[in-house]
Amino acid sequence: MRNKNVNTLDIDKKPEDTRVVVAMSGGVDSSVVAGLLKREGYDVVGVTLQLYDHGAAVHRAGSCCAGQDIDDARRVSETLGIPHYVLDYEQRFREAVINPFAESYVAGETPIPCVACNQTVKFADLLKTARELGADALATGHYIRSRANGAHRALYRPIDCDKDQSYFLFATTQEQIDYLRFPLGNMSKAETRDLAASMGLNVADKAESQDICFVPQGKYSDVITKLRPEAARAGAIVHIDGRVLGRHDGIMHYTIGQRRGIGVAVGEPLYVVHLDAATARVVVGPRSALETHRLFLREINWLGDGPVDALPSEGFACFAKVRSTRPPRPATAWFRNGTLMVELADGEAGIAPGQACVLYSSDGDDARVFGGGFIERTERTDAAERQLQTLLSKDTPAAAAHSA
Repeated sequence: MRNKNVNTLDIDKKPEDTRVVVAMSGGVDSSVVAGLLKREGYDVVGVTLQLYDHGAAVHRAGSCCAGQDIDDARRVSETLGIPHYVLDYEQRFREAVINPFAESYVAGETPIPCVACNQTVKFADLLKTARELGADALATGHYIRSRANGAHRALYRPIDCDKDQSYFLFATTQEQIDYLRFPLGNMSKAETRDLAASMGLNVADKAESQDICFVPQGKYSDVITKLRPEAARAGAIVHIDGRVLGRHDGIMHYTIGQRRGIGVAVGEPLYVVHLDAATARVVVGPRSALETHRLFLREINWLGDGPVDALPSEGFACFAKVRSTRPPRPATAWFRNGTLMVELADGEAGIAPGQACVLYSSDGDDARVFGGGFIERTERTDAAERQLQTLLSKDTPAAAAHSA
């Protein structure tokens, strides 16, 4: 039974005595969070982070944390009658998110900057600011749930699995989880928009923000070329069986699992199966060469009960999510020699280093988030793995001749 002195945010104070900083991106979700908390009588302070300024990107539809979005957050705050502050985090965002994103792409990985942003700018720097403002909690518009779990709080998937953002929040630390609140976890997106309209908010029908806010028109290569022009190194397009099929203008133009726009044709469907940054080779092959069953994770953030190194030696049955748009699938996890290894029961195609693998208690809408890590490397089927390792062990004479 809930303590009658505990408010709706599980804080032992009256709402009017509880200060909550709301991270307002200028979108409908965070705006509704601010409106809900204001309606419930909390002492609400809106804070918007200015993260980047890059020409046309500032005012394009679907952006966040830039010009038009800051104006929208300000207007929502005026409508709700709450104080609103804009903090210039551009330099921090560049150092902690944009530059590492470029470095990871150049290394042949597929990074997830939204996770890095949550790790550093939003849930570290902004959280510190919220504490400095005397706030009892920092609330966001993420679709995820948290609730008490013993002396701490735990994370769970939201009611609206189509909007599930737990994949992007796996790296949240226990200390941060205890301070954060996610009021939209028990609501659907449709309900959120209805609430925005009922509150008279100008963002009720605003378009969804895209995943990577600082990439205009989704052209990753343009951003990377601008930040790391020396990285546009031409190389060979090589079949996993060793045949040299053509040339490319830089591995940043390719991602694991890509089929269209590879630039070669051999009469059969080809997919990018590996990016060899050391030799600037794009390795292609049949779809079967993408099938992955085993993942090795780095930068592990474990949120389960007990330390990750206490996982049973025979393996830990769980569910794994390797893409934000896919549901969790059955898996087994082991922790050995400082590495979290995950075996996918059904396999998955097109998994790339740099992506995240997040572990859950089940595949349901109330599954607990156990944490996860970033994919360091993968293992394919035995035949494909042997082919790839043979290819990577040498710079083939054919490749050298083709590049001459």
